[in-house]
Amino acid sequence: MGPGLLGGSMLMALRAGLPGAHLRAWARRPEAAVELTERGFADLASTKLDDVLNGVGLVVLCTPVETMPALAAEMVTLQSVVAPDCVVTDVGSVKETVVTALEDVFARSTYRFVGSHPMAGSERAGLEAARPDLFQRAACLITPTLFTAESALTTVRAFWSLLGGRVLEMSPEEHDRKVARISHLPHVAAAVTALAALHEDPSAAACAGNGFRDTTRVAAGDPALWTGILLENRQEVQASVRAARDLYNELLAILENVDDRALHHFLQNAKTLRDGVV
Repeated sequence: MGPGLLGGSMLMALRAGLPGAHLRAWARRPEAAVELTERGFADLASTKLDDVLNGVGLVVLCTPVETMPALAAEMVTLQSVVAPDCVVTDVGSVKETVVTALEDVFARSTYRFVGSHPMAGSERAGLEAARPDLFQRAACLITPTLFTAESALTTVRAFWSLLGGRVLEMSPEEHDRKVARISHLPHVAAAVTALAALHEDPSAAACAGNGFRDTTRVAAGDPALWTGILLENRQEVQASVRAARDLYNELLAILENVDDRALHHFLQNAKTLRDGVV
């Protein structure tokens, strides 16, 4: 549901890894549905939910997080057409608000929902950026709650494993706390770096090397998408930004005092932590 970069890559990976599956895609725009069919992404693609949902056993929501509850509510009105105990998961970058909202919507239906979030993506968007290996070795975070059916959880684990992901499980709250620091903060930091570096002198971009490109790459992501993500997880994002602010203040003090030992220690700590990233 919503075949952009993640949805398109998912369809490509499923086509390769599960060749017997009948794949369907729902798109908001008719031209997107036509492209999906013509390029072989899906066996059926449509803007009509009832056509796409008819008989399906697994649905993956790949729309922006703020649109998921309304889409889920529309799905509930069509629950009679899906397979019994149809499993629903999502790819949302925020979990606590999304899982709470979707569990509430699906509680009055035959759907069985499990929240999830693959740590895969790109600053690029749309089907043209999709690739079948996007989820290979990516951390795929599953966020079950007390309301999660064990059989649905088993299905979602198997799904992300099939796509090549490294499955990790945690609560929605823990997810939002961790992802604010390892995904949302880096996006904010990239945006701040791009603004600080180029706002007063855009011509400095001509001097940019790989360090600047690597550091600011994600700042090229869709502003509309990231506005929704940052606002949905704003409390945890604020906490991570405050932590970054404190470290910037520490660094400023070190530079003002020309303290080479403290500066080396600061940079060494950062290197040690970064070296531990798989």
